[in-house]
Amino acid sequence: MTSGGGARSAAPGAGGPSFRRRVLVVLCLTEITSWGVLYYAFPVLAPSIAADTGWSISAVTAAFSAGLGVSALAGIGIGRVLDRHGPRWVMTAGSLLAVPAVAGIAVAGTWPWFLAAWLVAGLAQSATLYPPAFAALTRWWGDDRVRALTGLTLVGGLASTVFAPLTAALLEPYGWRGTYLVLAGVLAVVTVPAHLFGLRGPWPEAPPPPPRSDPGAIARSPAFVLTVAAVFLGTFCAFAVAVNQVPLLIERGLDVQVAAWALALGGIGQVLGRALYTRAVGRLAPRTRTVAVLGGLASTTLLLGLLPGPVWALVAAAMLTGAARGIMTLLQATAVSDRWPSRYYGRLNGLLAAPAMVAVAVSPWAGSALAGPLGGYPAVFVLLAGAAAAGALLAVGSRPRSPGLGMTGTPVR
Repeated sequence: MTSGGGARSAAPGAGGPSFRRRVLVVLCLTEITSWGVLYYAFPVLAPSIAADTGWSISAVTAAFSAGLGVSALAGIGIGRVLDRHGPRWVMTAGSLLAVPAVAGIAVAGTWPWFLAAWLVAGLAQSATLYPPAFAALTRWWGDDRVRALTGLTLVGGLASTVFAPLTAALLEPYGWRGTYLVLAGVLAVVTVPAHLFGLRGPWPEAPPPPPRSDPGAIARSPAFVLTVAAVFLGTFCAFAVAVNQVPLLIERGLDVQVAAWALALGGIGQVLGRALYTRAVGRLAPRTRTVAVLGGLASTTLLLGLLPGPVWALVAAAMLTGAARGIMTLLQATAVSDRWPSRYYGRLNGLLAAPAMVAVAVSPWAGSALAGPLGGYPAVFVLLAGAAAAGALLAVGSRPRSPGLGMTGTPVR
């Protein structure tokens, strides 16, 4: 079977430069939109949802987190489907499902309804957010995958820059319900046709694996387990910071509009961080890069948690944290292909991404739930910095004992 109805291609990167560029442009557009609507709109709207409905902010965030948990579980199976059939129908189906899910969130009259809508949205997330896009570019771009993944995450990092202020602007005239209805329309207009028509093309055959390679043995190896644990802790920190940054800044005395703009500028920080990351690829071994990225995430999160002001300093710290968060996303995208055979990318990345998505799911709720017992969001950010630091320590053991071969045929160091 193929992703677009043509003959299956024999080698990674097949389809020609113009085809690969088209795929990259399409995924850049759809990832900005999908992340913006299905993720970054929520931290801006959550306080208004709680105030309007009377549900606690923890209950509101728990529904959002539950949807992300569904995304984590569904992503394991979707990774296997992507390896075999490609991204076109998976991502189109996810986009089609996302539209009624977001509309359901908008019209939810009770918390159970709100929860159910987010569970459906989580299923849509598993088929539309980064993991399937990463799998698509890893196979279609072949040896040049790092450049494509970097381009995607550079542009995708603008999702908060575009959608945080857009959501804040829609909130005043339309309320949170009307805002989500507008955003559901944006999903329908942008992502459904883009995935359906923009991802048409042959799905390349996977490159042959190295002799005696076994994806099951790789998944059970200490290096893989430690890589998964390190990515889990880093992702937990990064996404807890993203969702809880607005309430932290409000607690520091900023109004919601300024806090939303700080989150948006953090998106610019993500782009700058990912641009710097490309300079480290090829110069630092995967393990060294992983330790350095997690250490940087811990440092910038700690800075944001301890800094009392003024406003410009808080915004600058938010941008630094955004840079570290942006690099973390690209690190996750390349963690498998840097260390193990790309033939198993979808399967192994699904296993890596599932705990990471659990971290994405739990982190927003954990941040809001811990703020009360810990005495406020600054203490939460100190705790998150500790989680990232622990991930850096675990990453020291993430070098495979028997180096796998990447798509370039270069041993992983």
